[in-house]
Amino acid sequence: MSKVAASTSTPVTAPNETCANCNVYRAANLKKLGVSLTQTDFVVALAGNPNTGKSTVFNALTGLRQHTGNWPGKTVARAEGAFEYDAKRYKIVDLPGTYSLLSTSLDEEIARDFILFGQPDVTVIVADASRLERNLNLVLQVLEITDRAVLCLNLMDEAKRHGLAVDERQLARDLGVPVIPAAARSGQGLPELLQAIADVATGKAVCRPYRLANEPPALKNAINELVAKLKTAHPDLPNARWVALRLLGGDERMAEALRQGELGRLERPASVAAEAVLAK
Repeated sequence: MSKVAASTSTPVTAPNETCANCNVYRAANLKKLGVSLTQTDFVVALAGNPNTGKSTVFNALTGLRQHTGNWPGKTVARAEGAFEYDAKRYKIVDLPGTYSLLSTSLDEEIARDFILFGQPDVTVIVADASRLERNLNLVLQVLEITDRAVLCLNLMDEAKRHGLAVDERQLARDLGVPVIPAAARSGQGLPELLQAIADVATGKAVCRPYRLANEPPALKNAINELVAKLKTAHPDLPNARWVALRLLGGDERMAEALRQGELGRLERPASVAAEAVLAK
């Protein structure tokens, strides 16, 4: 998939607060909405390993310094904000930093549940370009769940300082999703990231994510059988194969979701499903 370029036709609407990086948005039609979360058109999830610059990206897009609260019934902080781009309003949810989505910790469960059950219109995965191999574990897990994703290859300045170079075009072809190199602290790449988010959210860019498919024959038969049953019960369930894999792997949280009818809610529009997860 080719690299997505930012629009250069409309000037930015500057935020009220002083911003050291505002000049980078002069080529992007961005309006930072802070905590104004009403009447949004799309929901964006922000995922990534800890210390990859997720909060920097979140603050740069929303104009917020810090806006955290607790997930209902949980003790893990979440951050929500909003921005407007090309006359569309986006709610962005900064998920807990996690190395995996296998639901072995509270952070992992929250991030996994929102991406799967909340069905965000776009999931932006923020990765550390200087430690790309370690970060790709989470990237591949997210791509197993959703086909609406963008990889923000952050900390490119750090990678360059360490003498590392990343071929983002080849990586985009290998992963099947847009890959945007960035250095969020200085604003580098954020206009391109905005355009990629908009393209995926509106369907202008169609992702074809890489997914593992080399299971042994016995496991493949079990997956196919369970997928057929899931689709019979929930015909519009997105990515029934991933749900089947987790059920076969003994994922108790997924089994509980099946027993309590949560999987049925996945068949609703993404924005409605996301609100249900946030209110849970």
